[in-house]
Amino acid sequence: MTGSSVAAQLKEGLPDLRGRLVEGASLADITWFRVGGPAEVLFSPADEADLAYFLKGTPASLPVFVVGLGSNLLVRDGGIGGVVIRLGRGFSDIKVEDGARLRAGTAVPDVKVARAAADAGVSGLAFYRGIPGSIGGALRMNAGAHGRETKDVLVEARGLDRQGNVHVLSLADMGFTYRHSEVPPDWIFTEALFAGQPGDPKDIVRQMEEVADYREKNQPIKERTGGSTFKNPPGASAWKLIDEAGCRGFRVGGAKVSEMHCNFLVNDRQATGEDVERLGETVRARVRAASGVELQWEIIRAGWPLPGRHTGEALVEASAL
Repeated sequence: MTGSSVAAQLKEGLPDLRGRLVEGASLADITWFRVGGPAEVLFSPADEADLAYFLKGTPASLPVFVVGLGSNLLVRDGGIGGVVIRLGRGFSDIKVEDGARLRAGTAVPDVKVARAAADAGVSGLAFYRGIPGSIGGALRMNAGAHGRETKDVLVEARGLDRQGNVHVLSLADMGFTYRHSEVPPDWIFTEALFAGQPGDPKDIVRQMEEVADYREKNQPIKERTGGSTFKNPPGASAWKLIDEAGCRGFRVGGAKVSEMHCNFLVNDRQATGEDVERLGETVRARVRAASGVELQWEIIRAGWPLPGRHTGEALVEASAL
């Protein structure tokens, strides 16, 4: 799309759209790092039918990017072009079904799913108490914690492809591996069905409290961070490699490596997106030099740098050992 306003063209071409379109919406306000530029257009669909209408009525050339709770996302300072889709109320239902099953919209926070399961006496989902994201993100990256992953509890997922067609995917269809799904990246998940086992609500709540206590004691959950930054390499822990490379507390601009947990980057001094990404790339370079291990980003990086600037991959040249 070209012209004076992508939002104006969308409104004109999609007269029955019920969701909200906002030009230049701040993404720093909705991401946990609190950094990054704006969305060219932010779209909040009313429900799945509204989202399908939007996708069917927009050209494939229009860039579309989906944002959940913003916990696992680093937005670059130039913002994100095209349309950023953020699922809201129309994707936030939770229903308990027979057979210790729970159906949840993908805008539902993971912790809320854990609580709903506990209230219903459904065990096996307490690990979601320790994941700072939404169900949509959990499906996209096979989110996990404390020895369990989404693949261990998922029955099926529902979503839309880029043309607005509905698909219901079995667990096998998801192609889950460690922090990864084989579902095409432009598909948008709208709902998930989970299965646990009947359990005592008191025991489940106790498990959730243990997960919460662990996070509070070992992770910088009260700071502006994006959660675990890098994937654990096979047979190793990312935080140990980062610590052994001398990066604990290392700083670039307003961002630093957490002293509490080395696999967390924090924005503690009004960092920019460039600060955070440059810090992450510097950590990767130092770990590579110290151990030969190539850390892979777990946090999603999206958008463009400011004009005349570069992404962290280029900037690391100036700050590597």
